[in-house]
Parts: sequence; C-alpha cells; structure tokens
Amino acid sequence: VQLVESGGGLVQAGGSLNLSCATAEPTFSAHAMGWFRQAPGKDREFVAAVRWGRIGAKYGDSVKDRFKISKDKAKNTVYLQMNGLKPEDTAVYYCAAATVGPWNNPLPAFDNNLWGQGTQVTVSL
Repeated sequence: VQLVESGGGLVQAGGSLNLSCATAEPTFSAHAMGWFRQAPGKDREFVAAVRWGRIGAKYGDSVKDRFKISKDKAKNTVYLQMNGLKPEDTAVYYCAAATVGPWNNPLPAFDNNLWGQGTQVTVSL
C-alpha cells in the first residue's frame, strides 16, 4: 500500500495549510490513520490520528487546539487541517497507517511499512 502526502508548503506564522494523504489501493482497510512530523535534529513527533472505521481522534499536546484531522473513507484519504501555524511547526509531515488496534492504547500501532514519503511544511515569521 502506498501512501502519498500532499499540501505542504511555505506559510507565514498564523496561517493555515491542509495536508492530504491518499492511497490508491481500493481494498485498503486501516484501523487508524495518522500524522507525524520530524524537524531537523529532532525526534519524530506524533501529531494526530483518526480512527478509520469508527469515530475517534487523538492529538499531540502541541497541536490539539490548532490542528484537526479528518477522513474521507470513500476517497481513502485522511486530511490534516492546520491553523494558527507557528515557526515551531516547521517539519516534514508524514502520513502513516495502522492496520490493527486497539484504539484505546495511547497511540495506534502504526505499521512500519505503511508510511508516506513526507511533505515539507515551513512556517516563517
């Protein structure tokens, strides 16, 4: 399964971006989809996750009041609406999929083989 992110770019602080992650696999069925980010010299950071077959979302502490994750199951696409962007949000954003649960773990068990190539988000002052 190939995950393809899009929507990254350069934006001024306070601005917004909407990232998308799509798979062309028609039989794809995930337990959850999520977003991570990694800034230069920093560890990978969890951003958000959405439960695929039911209602549910999780957010990292640094984004939970500004970002919103959503899904379109008919399009096999997950979105990350990012508002109120800050320079510290600058990173490569990666999409990932988890094929098994449980959802009530702190984080879904994202499959090591189900990651996108990443999309760069740069927030300037």
